[in-house]
Amino acid sequence: MKTETFEANPEHEGERLDKYLCTIYQDSTPAKSRSFFQKLMREGGVTVNGVQQKANYRMRESDLITVAIPDAEPALTLPENIPLDILYEDDDLLVVNKPKGMVVHPSAGHAGGTLVNAVLYHCSGSLSGINGEIRPGIVHRIDMDTTGSLIVCKNDESHLYIAQQIKEHTVKRIYHGIVNGVLKEEQGTVHAPIGRHPTERKKMAVNEKNGRDAITHYRVLERFAQYTYVEFKLETGRTHQIRVHMQSIGHPLLGDSLYSGIKNRMKLQGQTLHAMTIGFIHPKSKEYIEVTAPLPDYFIDILNNLR
Repeated sequence: MKTETFEANPEHEGERLDKYLCTIYQDSTPAKSRSFFQKLMREGGVTVNGVQQKANYRMRESDLITVAIPDAEPALTLPENIPLDILYEDDDLLVVNKPKGMVVHPSAGHAGGTLVNAVLYHCSGSLSGINGEIRPGIVHRIDMDTTGSLIVCKNDESHLYIAQQIKEHTVKRIYHGIVNGVLKEEQGTVHAPIGRHPTERKKMAVNEKNGRDAITHYRVLERFAQYTYVEFKLETGRTHQIRVHMQSIGHPLLGDSLYSGIKNRMKLQGQTLHAMTIGFIHPKSKEYIEVTAPLPDYFIDILNNLR
């Protein structure tokens, strides 16, 4: 169990305790949600000045907040014999090419059939346990309908090493996508904070008040009559980052039912987005490794039809 104590600064005066903890741990790996801290409080894992408090406790200057976070639990998610497209593998990690429609780890409505279930079977249960029983080996995620490169760690040392690179924004992440509309400029950058949508819980949004810094660079690869084929380079990795940023400049991703608001004439399953290339320093050899996932067939078919 890891125990830490923090002293509230004047700027936190009047802030809810659960929100304060989310701010303090906003860059932790794995990320911790408000619901995580609310559960921790109910279990007695958080005290203020030595006294257990509820999530809605209002902070006061110089409060001493002690947080006891339990150690990660061993992986209990069941292995499933699901085929994997493995792009790279060694004793410490693997990079898989995630297909469209596959959820990365078990969640509400997706108890099985996930990438974690498949990797547990492939690795005979040997994965890092830092993310607990639900997300063993998972150091970062991509959305269910986004395809492409994803790193999975086989041990805790590799997990921590890769997680630190992600935190420092040194992992190279290149995506390819098709957006609605025709981008005029050849390249550009969207630098806008992303946070939870103020009224729709399933959505993220450009949020100046409560968002976290997010930077997406883009470059036009090919233009069509009503669409643009684009390469994206991420400096940060916020939830739904590319989808939110492109929607914010009027060019939502083709097929994105959550953010586009444009009729899906091609009957696509979610956004046309592919995690093409991922590059990182290997945790053991300390050499730079770069892995590229080929475009999926559906994506190639769309490009050919548009041409």
